[in-house]
Amino acid sequence: MNLTDSALLNSYSLYALYSAMAVYALAFIAFAVDLARRSSAVGAIEAAELIETDAASPAGFTASAGSTVTLKRPVLSRISARMDNDAALPYGRSSSLRVGVALTVLAWALHLAATIMRGFAADRVPWANMYEFAMTGTLLIMTVFLIVLVRSDLRFLGTFVTGLVLVLLGVAALQFYVEVAPLPPALQSAWLVIHVFVASLATGMFALGFALSAVQLLQFRRENSALEAAAAPRSAVASALRLRFLATLPSSATLENLSYRINIIGFILWTFTLMAGSIWAEQAWGRYWGWDTKEVWTFIIWVIYAGYIHARATRGWRGSRSAWLSIIGFSAVMFNFGIVNVFFKGLHAYSGL
Repeated sequence: MNLTDSALLNSYSLYALYSAMAVYALAFIAFAVDLARRSSAVGAIEAAELIETDAASPAGFTASAGSTVTLKRPVLSRISARMDNDAALPYGRSSSLRVGVALTVLAWALHLAATIMRGFAADRVPWANMYEFAMTGTLLIMTVFLIVLVRSDLRFLGTFVTGLVLVLLGVAALQFYVEVAPLPPALQSAWLVIHVFVASLATGMFALGFALSAVQLLQFRRENSALEAAAAPRSAVASALRLRFLATLPSSATLENLSYRINIIGFILWTFTLMAGSIWAEQAWGRYWGWDTKEVWTFIIWVIYAGYIHARATRGWRGSRSAWLSIIGFSAVMFNFGIVNVFFKGLHAYSGL
């Protein structure tokens, strides 16, 4: 391909990427509107269930000594039962939710087109530098999310996933963008296709597991607050009821199990990434392991997720502790991508910047 055609394709790739970002932003708004509607609907239900005691006390609360308020036990049991119900309430199937999913699919198609055109413009796979890896990695994050939606209704994660992808694409386009360039000699290998693609797919799994763990922590806090509300101060009750949309989501135990299963898949893929990287390093540099910064952080990420899986399976680490390990693991993945690639020098310094 001549330089003119390559530059033209790269321009089209940029237009498609910016269009995808605009549609992702619209999808983010649609998902946020759905969460707002969920909160309003739950607020209406809770208001109807609160029992008035006297004119001096807020509806549904009973004043007691020490400036505390308590929810009536029947109300607590109904709210708790509703939170433990894994099925979303009917208003979860709102028009804004359907619009959000449709816009996400459209943005994904534009995103895919931008990635493919960048690959054709470079005449190679489009993940040889930070900009291209961010483009491909976020595409796989969104692909994993859309595929999982076919089996499990995780549309309530739409705000987080579209927001994360939008931020990463924005940083890549503004800070990491480089013109199409030939591959360094060490990257001219079939292992580039295998190693980096599997690493990107594992990152997509870890991102979804991270999102589920973050929501799990919020849901766990809400469930505990509801159970302790009988003796809680007024401020604690108000805090417990602030994120009302959580009452329409699966229980914290269900979210934890989903996150665990997805993180296991990501861990298997990351294990293969570590092994494939060692084989590629032996072919490129004549050694399997050299304590390069990128190699060390890839191993650290593997250790964190191995510890997460082992602690939950054999040590009984459930609830918030396992969620925090999942969050720490994904934070290490982002550190490896955004900090190690840019600020640390080594054999893996292929940022293109």
